[in-house]
Amino acid sequence: MALEQYVSWSEIDSLIENLYDTISKSSRTFSSISTLSRGGLVPSRLLADHLGIKKITVDEKIITSDVLVVDDIFDTGKTFDKILSRTDDPSKLIYVTMFARRGKKYPSQLIYGRETDSDGYVVFPWDKLEFQRTKK
Repeated sequence: MALEQYVSWSEIDSLIENLYDTISKSSRTFSSISTLSRGGLVPSRLLADHLGIKKITVDEKIITSDVLVVDDIFDTGKTFDKILSRTDDPSKLIYVTMFARRGKKYPSQLIYGRETDSDGYVVFPWDKLEFQRTKK
């Protein structure tokens, strides 16, 4: 069984700054951020502050190509596929995560901060209690 990987707030700050640098160097501008109601809320808020984006939407049914999609981790690819199916122009989708599961094939639309250290669960500061409950 793979060990879990705990992420500190300091590491979150560093990853968000690196993602901001990468996104701001692109020629794309975004009207808003779209995210998922669980893991993506905190990274979305942090990136929105860096990018000067005021609007964050959650669990949208349709995602337009001028929206930046943010999540905490690219893991199995199922969430990405779900988001891709809701996008009006999949070729223009930008999907940003702090972590990408090592050993996976990454879509061209993915921008990530770093790969995971192992195949274990990544425990973010905002989901420590949830993780502890699932271990009981």
